[in-house]
Amino acid sequence: MMPAPVTDAAVLLVRALRISARAAGAAVVVCATDERSWASAIFAGVRHRIDLQVDQNTATDDWLAALLEADLPLRGHLVADLTLDRHPGQVRLEVLTIENDDA
Repeated sequence: MMPAPVTDAAVLLVRALRISARAAGAAVVVCATDERSWASAIFAGVRHRIDLQVDQNTATDDWLAALLEADLPLRGHLVADLTLDRHPGQVRLEVLTIENDDA
């Protein structure tokens, strides 16, 4: 059993990814998550690593391509950076979320 996300940002991010994938008809399963605190001189946030199991089909391919520019709604947080590393049947997402008190 995979460990549950710990921070609010992680919970919101995983939820937003699941909703986005489902809306696109993409077949994905969250297999593992990891997170660590991140901060710069003026921002605070979290670096996330999310491993996905994915079906190889057009809907999933299209969703992954669009994900790089997607606006994922996260109450109180913004996605500042998102990269993906794709392998057959698997995708690793690296995501930086930052706190946004204006949201």
